[in-house]
Amino acid sequence: MKTLINDSIGDLEAALKNNTDLQEKFKTNPVEAMKEVEIRNPKDTDYWIYRIIVLMLGLAVITIIAGLILIAYWNDGESKNNQLVTIFATISSGAIGALAGLLSPTPRK
Repeated sequence: MKTLINDSIGDLEAALKNNTDLQEKFKTNPVEAMKEVEIRNPKDTDYWIYRIIVLMLGLAVITIIAGLILIAYWNDGESKNNQLVTIFATISSGAIGALAGLLSPTPRK
């Protein structure tokens, strides 16, 4: 059975202190014992990270699009804020690209 640790040396030390079987394996063959240790990645177990990022990027895109609509409405067809519209459109397209990168499936090993 594999020993699960988080991504730190302190967690490996705690696992060694608490598990006598793992201690014996490290004394006899440390290389094989390290193969018995499985490192948990917080990105794999904590789904709130992705939920918060996707929510914030989505809100950014919606806010920027609403802002662009309001700027176009207040300008009445005049083009005095073209630079501001360009900056907002660039930020919005970057956020959409980030959302696409986060939500696309990753290839597995």
